[in-house]
Amino acid sequence: MVTGPFDALMRDALSLAAQAATQGDIPVGALVLDESGQIIGRGQNTREQEGDPLGHAEIVALRDASRHLGKWRLDECTLVVTLEPCTMCAGAIVQSRIAHVVFGTFDAKAGAVGSLWDVVRDRRLPHRPQVTSGVLADECAQILSEFFQAQRN
Repeated sequence: MVTGPFDALMRDALSLAAQAATQGDIPVGALVLDESGQIIGRGQNTREQEGDPLGHAEIVALRDASRHLGKWRLDECTLVVTLEPCTMCAGAIVQSRIAHVVFGTFDAKAGAVGSLWDVVRDRRLPHRPQVTSGVLADECAQILSEFFQAQRN
């Protein structure tokens, strides 16, 4: 497990994930930081709550950050997210020019930042962010496991 400068931020993202779970959504939380490390975007899964197929935590956080900055290019920003992004979110990360992606636990079923695919590091695309994985991976996996266990009961 990676530990270090992103632990506190990942805990903030986990807090957003917990909020999503209380609203019936899969517990994933995300933050976008500007180049100075200030949080400029927050997101949690809202697919169930809003009935929106695009309501992934990463998309919500990217939109929030873009509104904050008044532009779509987030090229000096870092995305911190509890779960490895899916293909849709990985595409949005590339398109928004995020500089650094930090995520907690890998997603063996739908991950697109190293698990099933590696969209963000595909050399055919015009932008490739730095990636840091495994930050508080056990805690990020646990909140998901507990959510799905409760769904089965």
